Amino acid sequence: MTGPSIGGVSLDSPVVQAALSGYSDLPMRVLARRFGAAYGLCEVLLDRFVNELGTNRRNLARVAVADEEHPVGGQLMGANPDDFPPAARRLVEAGFDVIDINFGCPVKKVLGRCRGGYLLGQPETALEIVARVRDAVPARVPVTLKMRRGVDDSPESEDRFWRIFDGAFDCGVAAVTVHGRTVRQKYVGPSNWDFLARVKRHAGDRVVIGSGDLFSARACVAMLRDTGVDGVSVARGAIGNPWIFSQARALLRGESEPAPPRLHDQRDVLREHFRLAVALHGEDLAGRSMRKFAIKYARLHPEPIAVRDAFVAVKVNADWQAVLDRFYAADGPGRDASADVDETADCTDEGLQPAASGRTSPRPIA
Repeated sequence: MTGPSIGGVSLDSPVVQAALSGYSDLPMRVLARRFGAAYGLCEVLLDRFVNELGTNRRNLARVAVADEEHPVGGQLMGANPDDFPPAARRLVEAGFDVIDINFGCPVKKVLGRCRGGYLLGQPETALEIVARVRDAVPARVPVTLKMRRGVDDSPESEDRFWRIFDGAFDCGVAAVTVHGRTVRQKYVGPSNWDFLARVKRHAGDRVVIGSGDLFSARACVAMLRDTGVDGVSVARGAIGNPWIFSQARALLRGESEPAPPRLHDQRDVLREHFRLAVALHGEDLAGRSMRKFAIKYARLHPEPIAVRDAFVAVKVNADWQAVLDRFYAADGPGRDASADVDETADCTDEGLQPAASGRTSPRPIA
């Protein structure tokens, strides 16, 4: 099953990696692409941050693009329409193939600064941002949009959703990603896949990518089947689990779902992820930043709690290698962690924030 075309960017699978603040940097995206993600997005970036990037190594790492990861998108978030065009042009210069605009983040601090999901309640400003970004970048560069299904469940909120959705396509966006929760809902309760189906029926031939509750390859295939969306965007389900993309490809080919990765497969990917992080960030920063990834990888280990706690204590490269030598020396079957609840949000300008509990598991295929 091939994926949709986003403007002139053709995807060879309908399963893509979402933007994840604090996570979807170059190493994570490269691994996702190697394992079958058709496309990946960098972590959401503030327009002002991009405009004031400077030459700091840590800042430049956030807009770094690897040759092997194309096509790749850069996602922008902000409040002032004036700040978006120069930031969009800067991301094109950095090598991003697509510019995505975030109108979906539900984090309180982001909303308080009139960014992200706040703009779903401001159709005029939202559409001005879309139009100005579309005008700012070359015609060959697709512009896309990330939305939630509204600020809340009121009829007024839904009306604003459709105004922005249709208006964005009228402005020339190539695709819209829709998350099945409202901004007010944050991450509480299931994603509303019935709404995603309505959106796709309304959109017709226009490209719609679905998002929400994609924690397994089975859920990815189920969303495609149940909603008719053109693609699915895997967010938290991809952290520490790049295998979700190869597993989804297998299911889409009509094959049985592959078993979870074995321990030596996990060990090899952990080592490669660390190597890529060192190359991008330097060893000191990589050693600290990789802990947040490692504790997610630990969910696939038969001893997830012990491995998680061991990775939490890692401070230097020697500690990292010691955990691998202790817990991944002997090969064996991995663990299916798709039913685990992950309670971290997927966008904010200052790292991930805890989300409220009460999520439900993704719907099974059968």
